[in-house]
Amino acid sequence: MLNLFKKETPITEVFPMDFVDIHSHLLPGIDDGSKSMENTIEMISTMDSYGIQNFITTPHVLGNVWKNSSDTILDKLDLVLEELEKRDMSYIKFDAAAEYMLDEEFCELLKSRDLLTLKEDSLLVEMSFLQAPVNLYEMLFDIQLAGYKPIMAHPERYMFYHQDFELYQKLKDAGCRFQLNLLSLTGHYGKSVQKAAERLLKEGMIDFAGSDTHNMNHLNTLKKIGTKKNLKLLAPILQNNLEFNR
Repeated sequence: MLNLFKKETPITEVFPMDFVDIHSHLLPGIDDGSKSMENTIEMISTMDSYGIQNFITTPHVLGNVWKNSSDTILDKLDLVLEELEKRDMSYIKFDAAAEYMLDEEFCELLKSRDLLTLKEDSLLVEMSFLQAPVNLYEMLFDIQLAGYKPIMAHPERYMFYHQDFELYQKLKDAGCRFQLNLLSLTGHYGKSVQKAAERLLKEGMIDFAGSDTHNMNHLNTLKKIGTKKNLKLLAPILQNNLEFNR
């Protein structure tokens, strides 16, 4: 019997068919995400149970901390695809790109075009949570000059922008599209981030959404996403992710 008074929608009813999660850390042992192949399969299986069967996972490429290259990422991708086939999970569409920190090492990768994109020319980038790069707008210009379209990961988490929302508009004017972390709407990163996420959505500044899943704790928290308020804000954004179907 339909519960007309239910306050939350189950996680299994949140995502549209063919939704693509464009931000996660599911490749085993390559960054601060999955620790092992078993951990990877556990997370993919859990997200499958939520109704997500399409992934472009995005390991960190971050200076000397996570010195991943296109080759190391694609080698790990092949191992996961083999494991999915062994487990009769080939119906899962699983691919890889990367989440690039905007730093000096990235500038070198950009010059050599050694970059993995979400789709054709769409490039997922991030900044330090402490401050934006001094040459941020120069970097964004260079990205586009090289033929890529930057997608800024989790803009709501850059707390140094919370007191001046005009800076977000400046990023949009500079050619950035925005990818929201779904967990931000659950309060997982704190109230300030949650409020910023809601405001960015209300002002029509968010283009795409992603789970940014690193571990099972993230997936357990993601179950809280289905409030009426969140779903109203997210409805058009979740549909936008369908453009990344490969």
